[in-house]
Order: sequence, then structure tokens, then C-alpha cells
Amino acid sequence: MDIRERLFALQDTGYRDFHSKLVPTVPLERIIGVRTPALRQLAKEIMREGGMEDFLAGLPHAYYDENQLHAFIVSNIKDYGECMARLKEFLPYVDNWATCDQMSPKVFKTHRRELLGEIRNWLVSPETYTVRFAIGMLMQHFLDEDFDEEYLSLAADLRSEEYYINMMTAWYFATALAKQYEAVLPFIEEKRLAPWTHNKAIQKAIESRRVSVEHKEYLRGLKIRKG
Repeated sequence: MDIRERLFALQDTGYRDFHSKLVPTVPLERIIGVRTPALRQLAKEIMREGGMEDFLAGLPHAYYDENQLHAFIVSNIKDYGECMARLKEFLPYVDNWATCDQMSPKVFKTHRRELLGEIRNWLVSPETYTVRFAIGMLMQHFLDEDFDEEYLSLAADLRSEEYYINMMTAWYFATALAKQYEAVLPFIEEKRLAPWTHNKAIQKAIESRRVSVEHKEYLRGLKIRKG
């Protein structure tokens, strides 16, 4: 049984129909309907059994679920150099927020210095989901012990008409407000973000359990009012 046959053997049509509404950039006919835990397990099996190389070389994939499987395999590659090479091959083919956001290579945790240089390059990419992935990596790896205020500027200076870039930027700043409030606050007070992104970041911060009630009250007063 080849990998596509294995995916169809795991198909759940009810899940497919439900999940298709969450990824509107992907046509329903390109979704098989395999649940995420099953995809993660299959990724591990393929890496253990062999056949990973042929599957990863088969770009572009026909199905969303194949892209998801590809993302989970890349996320599990233990060698940084190989992982990065495979990721760069795949990023231009990522066509939805879920594949983008669920791809999180574990090896990046121990190679953040090298990763940062790649993030800078991805942020100026013409590809929507390459930019979104870059912001996601900034959020995941550079808001804690490796935080630097310079990284806030990298995200704040982004200007895009793409919803999926702006939403990730807002999510990044909402998370940053929860983790690095004092450093992030001037970016909100000075309205360094695009107006929609600014307001969405405040909204998401207000919705967060990690932001104090006092901070939420102050942030409410910083929203950009229309007119």
C-alpha cells in the first residue's frame, strides 16, 4: 500500500466536511479527511519504515492531507541541516494556515541562532505562508530567553494586504504582550502596527488569560477608533 492509499484508508468523511470549513483556501476535493493524530502517527511510521525521501520529493502534492503529512515529517527530522533543506523545499508549496502553523521542527530549539537568519529571509518572501511561518517561528522561539526588542521591529514593520499574514502578526504581538509586556507596550502606544493588525492584537490580548486585568483595561484605551 503506497502512502496515498494509506491516507485514504484513514479517511473520515465527516471530519473532512467539517475541517474543510476551517481551511477555506483549500478546495474540498483536495481534502481526504485524515485526523491530525493519525497523520502524526503515520509520519512517524514512514520515517521508521523508509520511503520518506520519495514522499518528500513528490512535490507538489495533490492533497491537503499529503501536505500535512509532509509538514509532520519535516518537523521530526533530527538533523538541523537536513531539516532546513527539506523545509525550504516545501515552504513554497504551503497553501493554507493549518499546514503552516502545525509545522514546527523540534530541532530548531537547539539551533535558534541559525534559525534567526533564515527568519529574516522568510519575512521578505513574496509567499504568504512563508512570511506567516517566519512570524510563527519568531513567536515560538524568540519571546522567552532568546527575546530581543529588535525582533519586535521585524514584525511591526511588516505591511501586507494578506489576511493570513496580518492575523499571525496580531497573534504574535498579543502573545508578546503576555510574555514581554513592558517591551511591547511602546509598539502599541506609538501605533507602530498597521491599524487592523494593531486592533486585532489588542483584541487577542484582551481575550488572553495570560494578560492581567489591569493591562487589558489599559490596552482597551489604545484601540484605533474609526472616523
